[in-house]
Amino acid sequence: MNFRQPQLATSSNPTGAINMKLLLTSAGISNASLAVALKELVEGDLHIAFIPTAANVEDGPKDWLIRDLVNCQKLGTVDVVDISAVGKEVWLSRLKKSNVIVFGGGDTAHLMRCIKKSGLQDELPELLKTRVYVGISAGSIVAGKTLLGSSTYIYGEKKDVPAGLGYVNFHVRPHLNSPHFPRVREEQLKAITSDLPADLYALDDNSAVLVVDSKLKIVSEGKWVKYPTHKS
Repeated sequence: MNFRQPQLATSSNPTGAINMKLLLTSAGISNASLAVALKELVEGDLHIAFIPTAANVEDGPKDWLIRDLVNCQKLGTVDVVDISAVGKEVWLSRLKKSNVIVFGGGDTAHLMRCIKKSGLQDELPELLKTRVYVGISAGSIVAGKTLLGSSTYIYGEKKDVPAGLGYVNFHVRPHLNSPHFPRVREEQLKAITSDLPADLYALDDNSAVLVVDSKLKIVSEGKWVKYPTHKS
């Protein structure tokens, strides 16, 4: 199978993610370039802890969740760890056995509430000193200072947006040009991003933002667009 060469964009500007490794994707490890990027962040075999919690409140078929799990399974071992279903003593010991923590897609606000309520927000800074953070859709959005990249907030007045983890100082808007997200189009995003408090990266389902120790790079076999903040 032939793959397109990845599109890369690098920046030395601080992102806020000091001494962390994050791969913020739209649709998981969906192509060879993203798989290579993840493997290069980890020494040795991949031991993945997959957190599906964001999907718990989503209605309808979960084909996309199964696909994301299968794509992870192709790369290494996978443990599914629902932080809302088991106590801290259970999920923390299992996360410590991993070298990659994947936050799956679904409802962004629900995921962030569970990260806080479970106590995972307090544990993540220490865990991520020696582990890679991988976000899928909602899991990528929560890495920002706020949840502005979520459909719930980006199309509204952008007021009273809940806080995110604050690991990066930009926003991610996943599913650019996806048939399942008809409002996520370049012209529509351009019209609603004139008052952004920070840069926004719109990613299609074959793209991701890679952040390593505050240095940013785009890894893509598809389409991505940066919408810069106009704040002074």
